[in-house]
Amino acid sequence: METSIVTNRLSLDILTAEDYEFIISLVNSQGWIEFIGDRNVHSQVQAIAYINKILNTENFYYWVVRIKDGNVPIGIISFLKRQYLEHFDIGFALLPEFAGYGYAHEAAKEVLSMVSANQEFNPILATTIPSNLSSIKLLLKLGFHFEKELVVSNEKLHLYSNSTTRDTP
Repeated sequence: METSIVTNRLSLDILTAEDYEFIISLVNSQGWIEFIGDRNVHSQVQAIAYINKILNTENFYYWVVRIKDGNVPIGIISFLKRQYLEHFDIGFALLPEFAGYGYAHEAAKEVLSMVSANQEFNPILATTIPSNLSSIKLLLKLGFHFEKELVVSNEKLHLYSNSTTRDTP
C-alpha cells in the first residue's frame, strides 16, 4: 500500500504518532462525534494510544490529508477491512473548516484510484449513518451506490458499493 499520495492540492501520508495533536482536534470535532462517534481521545497519551491501535491493526490504513501549501493537516482517508463487511471499506473525515472545498473528493478519488488497480480490493464498500447527507452526497459523486441497510452494534448503517454489477456484497 502506498504510504504517500500526492494530488494537485493535497498530500496524503500514512498516519503516525506524530499526528497526535491533529487527531485530538479531528476526533473531537462536531462532525466526527455526530457521525462517527466519541472516541474519548482528549490527551496526548490517549491520542498516541488511539493512533498506535490503528497502526497495529492488520488491514487498517489511514492517511492524513494535508494541504500541500503549508503542509496543513485537514482530514483523514481510511481504507480498512471491517469484521462485519466482506470487502474493504473507504472512509473520510475533515475538520469542519475545510469542508465544502472538494478536498475529501480529491483525496478519496486518489485513494480509490490506487486501490482499485488491485482486483483483491474490488468491490470497495463504504458505510455511513443515514443522516450523514454530506458523506452520502460524496459517495454518490465518487461512483458508489446504495446497497442495503445494516445494523451493527444496534446502529443503523447504510452500505454503499462501487461495484458495477450491483451485486449485494
